[in-house]
Amino acid sequence: MSQELLNETKEYLRIEVDYTEEDPFLSNLILAAKEYVKNATSVVVDDSNGLHRLAIFILISHWYENREAVSTGSVSKNLEFSLKSILLQIENCYSGDVL
Repeated sequence: MSQELLNETKEYLRIEVDYTEEDPFLSNLILAAKEYVKNATSVVVDDSNGLHRLAIFILISHWYENREAVSTGSVSKNLEFSLKSILLQIENCYSGDVL
C-alpha cells in the first residue's frame, strides 16, 4: 500500500496527515476496502482509478466512523445505495480487468 493512498485516506477522513497514531488501523481498513471491492466486482482494484478510490474511501469512511455494529438506518441505506451504484459501475465498465 502506498503512502500516497494512506495520506489521501486521511485527507478524506479529515485527519491531519502528520497524525500517525492510527496509521496501522487505517492501513488495515484500506486493505479490507480493496478486498471488498475486488470480491464485490471480480475486478482488480486500481489505486489510480478515481471510481475505485471513491469506493475505497466510502467504505473506509463508513467503517472508521461506525466502529460498532450499525443498525439499518438512513446512514447504512445511503451508504448501501451509493456504494452499490459505484460497484456496479466498476463491475460493468472495467470487466476487462477481471481476475
